[in-house]
Amino acid sequence: MKMANSLRGEVLNLYKNLLYLGRDYPKGADYFKRRLKNVFLKNKDVKNPEKIKELIAQGEFVMKELEALYFLRKYRAMKQRYYSNTNKTT
Repeated sequence: MKMANSLRGEVLNLYKNLLYLGRDYPKGADYFKRRLKNVFLKNKDVKNPEKIKELIAQGEFVMKELEALYFLRKYRAMKQRYYSNTNKTT
């Protein structure tokens, strides 16, 4: 039971972090929140600690991918803003 409680905390922390990252999702925060909730509810009955750890690792991978997506979008916006005139020939 002790392991389940520690994994529960990790799962809740993962959910909170993903929910926070979902605020800037390109299709909208509501879309992301619904999808996130559905995925977590789908896996709520998983009891095997190894499977839970796999799912947590998958969620952490998704977090990293979302962060990469946001950094790339930010980089492209900054590049377009500051370097848009360098590609034009005069």
